[in-house]
Amino acid sequence: MLILGTASLSPCVSFPPSPKFPHPNPNLNHFLLSHPSFTPISLHPIQFPSRSKRLLSPNAPNFIVAASAKAEPLKVIISGAPASGKGTQCELITQKYGLVHISAGDLLRAEVAAASENGKLAKEYMEKEQLVPNEIVVMMVKERLLQLDSQQKGWLLDGYPRSSSQAAGLEDYGIRPDVFILLDVSEDILVERVVGRRLDPLTGKIYHLVYSPPKNDEIASRLTQRFDDTEEKVKLRLCTHHENVDDVLSVYKDITVKVNGNLTKENVFAQIDAALTHVVEQRKMNSRSVAA
Repeated sequence: MLILGTASLSPCVSFPPSPKFPHPNPNLNHFLLSHPSFTPISLHPIQFPSRSKRLLSPNAPNFIVAASAKAEPLKVIISGAPASGKGTQCELITQKYGLVHISAGDLLRAEVAAASENGKLAKEYMEKEQLVPNEIVVMMVKERLLQLDSQQKGWLLDGYPRSSSQAAGLEDYGIRPDVFILLDVSEDILVERVVGRRLDPLTGKIYHLVYSPPKNDEIASRLTQRFDDTEEKVKLRLCTHHENVDDVLSVYKDITVKVNGNLTKENVFAQIDAALTHVVEQRKMNSRSVAA
């Protein structure tokens, strides 16, 4: 918290050092003392009952005590190829940081089920087995990101945007993340993960024949494989993904964090956690600078 003069630097306030009230900016006194018109005035530390209070001094103009601005919540986009572990990392991120998890696919299905205006428009294309236009999906995502919970808690946008045009659509609405997380997994590992996936049609749970096998023969006997979870088809999907993600990275290249996704989920999350912690600390520092 800083006391700011409403006029020029002369006269201003110099804070005496105090262990209970450390100086918020150790370089400030040096700067003020070097100013030719500076006249120091000592003020003893006091408690303020409200966010701001006007102080009067016979030797100085009025001062306003301003509380440090609260840092805005995190805004994160996470991207990764099929079987990159994105869903697992989204769960871990939301558990620690309390962000609102938003998946464009889930959002689209929910809008259609709710028969919203955007949902009705999307359904027309889906019934014709056509791709839903970017304009409709971007509008859905924008409206969800602007809802109160997303604004208060921050948001984690999962797997969207997937093209430069979708990213540009978000930019046009002034929506930009603090960080773009890219899960980087080698193709061999991705193929192994996809080909080994199995679905339990009774419970909807996903298993893997190597990494997460079923607990008993009864479950194993009813597991099914998605028609496109074959090596040939997954390589085609990966090729499309790589082309699209390169376009998206061109929009977010200055805020992209590449994460080694070949590791265990704990080690992958440790990398993500370190990146998000850095962003949070940087925002706190920026907030204090603004308040100063």
